[in-house]
This record gives sequence, structure tokens and C-alpha cells, in this order.
Amino acid sequence: MSTERIRNFCIIAHIDHGKSTLADRLMQKTNTISSREFRNQMLDDMDLERERGITIKASAVALKLIKDGKEYNLNLIDTPGHVDFNYEVSRSLGACEGALLLVDASQGVEAQTVANAYLAMEHNLSIIPVISKIDLPQSRPYDVLTEMEKTLGINPEEALMVSAKTGEGIDKIFDAVIERIPPPKGNPSAPLKALIFDSVYDEFRGVIVYLRIFDGAIKAGDEIYMMKTHQSFKVEEVGVLKPKMLLKNNLLTGEVGYCIANIKSIHDVKIGDTVTNNKDRAAEALPGYRAPMPMVYCGIYPTNNADFHLLREALERLSLNDSSFTFEPETSQALGFGFRCGFLGLLHMEIVQERLERESNINIVQTAPNVTYEVLKTNKEVIKVDNPEKVPPDNEIEEFREPVVRVNFVLPTEYVGTIMQFAEARRGRYKSTEYLSEKRAILTYELPLAEIIFDFFDKMKSATRGYGTMDYDFIGYELADLVKLDILVAGKLVDALSTIVHRKDADIKGRKLVKKLKLEISRHLFEVVLQAAIGSRIIARESIRPIAKNVTAKCYGGDITRKRKLLEKQKEGKKRMKSIGNVEIPQRAFLSVLSVDE
Repeated sequence: MSTERIRNFCIIAHIDHGKSTLADRLMQKTNTISSREFRNQMLDDMDLERERGITIKASAVALKLIKDGKEYNLNLIDTPGHVDFNYEVSRSLGACEGALLLVDASQGVEAQTVANAYLAMEHNLSIIPVISKIDLPQSRPYDVLTEMEKTLGINPEEALMVSAKTGEGIDKIFDAVIERIPPPKGNPSAPLKALIFDSVYDEFRGVIVYLRIFDGAIKAGDEIYMMKTHQSFKVEEVGVLKPKMLLKNNLLTGEVGYCIANIKSIHDVKIGDTVTNNKDRAAEALPGYRAPMPMVYCGIYPTNNADFHLLREALERLSLNDSSFTFEPETSQALGFGFRCGFLGLLHMEIVQERLERESNINIVQTAPNVTYEVLKTNKEVIKVDNPEKVPPDNEIEEFREPVVRVNFVLPTEYVGTIMQFAEARRGRYKSTEYLSEKRAILTYELPLAEIIFDFFDKMKSATRGYGTMDYDFIGYELADLVKLDILVAGKLVDALSTIVHRKDADIKGRKLVKKLKLEISRHLFEVVLQAAIGSRIIARESIRPIAKNVTAKCYGGDITRKRKLLEKQKEGKKRMKSIGNVEIPQRAFLSVLSVDE
């Protein structure tokens, strides 16, 4: 097919604005799937996505449309809306020429609407504004249109009004995609140049690579070359996604599809790599993607140390399918061998943990998450600290720096004062307020990342009765008065419970944490002392009483010395047990670090 009749586009929006429902309707209208095969959220094929009602992975599907007697090939990519999966969105935009910017007619412009719109503008995509859910009784499409015009500079005349639920306005979307989104550029006779925008691992077929062809063509039998990993493979099969894999003879310039080439090792594939022909290689690689920067780290350890290698394999498979997730081996005195894992946010971390347990059937222990800090040592060396254990001694630290983010809150105007108080209590710096309309505003603050990754979003939602949304961008590292807070259990330092906190909050957090741990750690046959410390200074202490056992229960009367002997024997046993006994710390205790503010 000529590139003139190919259109590559994606759907971008804030979470829960109807992207997946619109994708369903576009597939139904083009008869891509039969009514027998159809189910809601067709492109959300993970159980987790369907249970939570959110899109986690971007999904591609090829649609065929007949218009004015001409056949068009429309390649659609459905993207996630949550800020933690923003990297999935940016990868999808790299494979497209246009985007449908979807806004809920009742909710209006939200934080991720703005973030995703600017992301599409950075990629120079043709943006088609679409106001969805116009069938809802509380919809206010013309107010939302004004918000879009004011915030994003959208021309109101270009906006489409649709309802994915009833099918109203869907035909206008197809017309706009064909008329407003340019066909892909590329040279069909040039050497193959294809971008890897995603990949999955199949137990039987190896790594399946998802490609966007920029130049040339690819077919079964070709020998391809990966320009980053310097590996070559023979192509076994190519095809398109409808949304299941459909075999084709070849993939031509401008098309989006999959490639199977008997790639057995997941290390041979890198997201953003350029695929070319091994014999007739392209002169230079495509720009690819900027590597994502993990913002939150935590330790993941197998419950059973014998499962360490199984956990490594599971993490490798997961990182192939989710390139924004990173991991490296680490050792903990408390938990043994495990991995230090990096995530884009707390929801991302939660999803990875659930996917690990479901897809790999491994029981894991997860430590409390923390952000990455920067330390300038006295010898002028700058080090990144993603684990409290890596914090150097106080006498070697010249500057302790924390990550700071710019947070945009989109919320009803009556909650502006509440959120300002809330942000300033978390060491926030006020930047600006912009009014979208009489009833909605964008409030901008600069906040330490450590203050927002745990419970900030939930509390902000509660404070605004569910109407507030937020989005954040990393600015850089700033000097702060930070200390490492250690936890000792029965006199032994438990490295997995250590955290980095602001000095003014250290005493309060230390007291709260040992009180919380006292509730989480079960009683033992000996007294368990819990302590919070900064360096060698103990700032809080709690003790868990031992389980009492009445060893004199069987003594009925008689000589009192018999009872004393039994009690002394018990005392000696408990003393010995205290010196050599191990305290069992449950998984809940490692996560109690998160809930000390409750």
C-alpha cells in the first residue's frame, strides 16, 4: 500500500477519560473485530488492567477503512493516562504522526491532559482535540472547549464532540484522522530503518519485537541487524496486530507491526534501537528514546533465598516488556540476596510487584520505597544514593541534596486554599496560580519528591473530594538538611528499615516508626527492644513484652525453693534466647515506614 494511505496515530488523555472505550468503538466501526470476539477494553489484555480499570501498557492495532472508494491503513496506539506510565506515552508518540487529544466533557482539562498535550507538541505531532462523553447528563462540552483554548491554545473550531459509548461523532474522527494527520514520510527504496517501540517475551517463540518502519521494508527470510546491541538475526515472521497477531508477507515503509526472528536472549533487544538489514545497513540509527530516569527505588527479595535465580529471570522478562523499570543485585543483612529496583512512581512499583507475583508465582518481600538523593563528599566526589545503606558517614558529607519536582494541581477554585496549606506543610514553594475558568484553576508548586511519592496523591484527592488532579516534572537536586534514620531491632541494625528524612522531622518520625513496628512485630519468648537512631544517638525506644509462660503451674504447694529454681531456669533460658534468638520481622513491618504519617 502507498504511504499516502497510511496514518499512524495514538490516543492521549488523562486517566479515565475514555481512551480504551474510544479505541473499542474505532475497532468496531472498522470491523477489525467481530461482535462475537468483542469485549470492553479490548486492548487492555492484562488481568491487572481490567481489574483496576486502567491502561498500563500501550497497545497497537491496525485498522482498515474504506473512504470514497479508497482503502486506508490506520495504525492506532492506545496509551496509558497515569503519570507513572508517561514513558509508555512518549514511546508511542515516537511511532506516530498524529494524536487524538481526548478530554472528558464532564471532568474537563486535567493535569495529565496538559502534560500529554505538551509531550505531543514536543514530538511535532498533528493534534486532533476530541471532547468525549458528551452523552453524560453532567457534561459541559462548551465550558471544556474554553478550558482547552485557554490552557493549550486549541482552536475551538477544530474540536470534535463524540460519545464513544453511543457511537456519536465516531465517523468524524475517521475523517479528521485522514484529512489532518499527515501520511508517514520515508523512502521505500532506502535500506531498512525501523524503530523498536515495544517488545514482549514468548516462552515458545522468544522475543517478539514491535516495530515502526521508517525506511525500506522487512519480510520473512531477511537477515536483520540491531544497531545498538550489534546482533543479527534471521526473520521468521512479520505481521500486524488486529489486535491479535496477523501474519503478512512484509511490512512496508510507514507501517507498524511485529517481527519474530528467533531472538532467544532478552538482552539482545533494546527499546528505541534501530533495526536495519544486515547486508545493506542504514548509514545512521534513528534518534530512539531518552532513557527514563527512575524516581523511586525499593528492594525486592525472594521470601525463600533459593528462589533468587527465579526472581532474576522474572525481573529480566519484566524489564523487556517495561523498559522504564530497572534493577540491579544487592545484599541486605536482614533479607539476604535480592535486587534494588527503580520505578517511575509508586503506582508503577505496585504494578511491578503484582505482575511479579502473578506472572512468575514468586513470593517476595519488598522494602519501603525511597527516592534518589545526591551527596557531595568532602573530597568533592558527587555520588547518587538510591539506598539509605549507601549514605556515607557524616564526616564525609559536605552537601546532602534531595530531588525537587514542579507539581501542577488542576482543581476546583474552592479547594485552592486547602491545597496551598497542604503543599506548604510538605515544604512546598508556591510558584503560580492560573485560572482556567471561574470554577477551575491550575496551582503550581515546587516540592521535594520524597514528600509526594507516598500518600500525597491520596490525601490531595480526599481534600478535593476527588476533583483534584496532579502531574509533576523533575527539576533537579537542591541542598537540604537531611539525615539517615536507622532502626535497631533487638540491638541489631535492620538495614531494610533505614530511611532518609529531613532533620526537623527525624525525632517525630523515629518515635512514630518504632510505635508502628511495635504493633507489626509479633511477641517472642524474650523481650524485643526497638530503637530509632541518628548515627550513635538513640532518639526513640519501645519494647515488645515477652510471651509469659507459667512454668510453676504444675507445682501444687510444697517447698517454695522448687518454684524459685524453675523461675531462675526460665530466666536463664530467656537471657540466652535474647542473645542468640532471631526476631521475625513480617513484610508489613517493612512497609510500615510508609504509613508513619497516618
